[in-house]
Amino acid sequence: MDDDDLIAAVAAGDDAALRELFSRHAPWLAARLGRMLAADAVEDVLQETFLGVWKGAGGYRPPAGRPDGAGAGGWVWGIARRQAALWARRNRPPELLPPRPLPDQHERALTRMELDAAVAGLDAPDRALWRLLYEEDRSVAEVARTMGIPEGTVKSRAHRTRRLLRAALGGPT
Repeated sequence: MDDDDLIAAVAAGDDAALRELFSRHAPWLAARLGRMLAADAVEDVLQETFLGVWKGAGGYRPPAGRPDGAGAGGWVWGIARRQAALWARRNRPPELLPPRPLPDQHERALTRMELDAAVAGLDAPDRALWRLLYEEDRSVAEVARTMGIPEGTVKSRAHRTRRLLRAALGGPT
C-alpha cells in the first residue's frame, strides 16, 4: 500500500494505517526536526504531527501527475514544519533552539540597512503588514484584525511583499 492509500485509510479511521505511516515517516522527520529543535521537543512535535495527519487525512489530495505516494511525504513534512513552529512559539526559551551562526557586525549592519531601504520602498499598506507580521511577530489572525482585512489577504500580501523584498535585495523571486 502506498502512502496515498495509507492516508485514505487513516481518513476512514484505520489506526493500523496511521501506525504504518508513522513507521515510514517518523525516522526521517525526526532527523530533520532534530536540526531545528532540542531532542525532547522532537518527540512532542512528532506526536503533534501525526495527530495532525490523523485529523487532516480527509482533506489530503494527492498531487496530480505524481507517482503514487510522491506527495504524501511533502504533505506530512508541511504538517511537521507547522507543528515545529507552533512548538517553538509556545516554548520560546532560546536555549532549547540550536544556536545559529551569527554574521559579523559589519555584515549584519549592511544587511539590516539594505532591508530597511527595501522596506521603505514598499507602499504604506505593505510596510504596515511587514512591520506587524515580521517586526512585531504578530500572528496572521492578529494582523488581519488590526488591518481590517481577511486572513487570506494577509497571507497573499505577505507572499507578494516577500517576493518584492527578495527582488529588491537581489535574491531569487
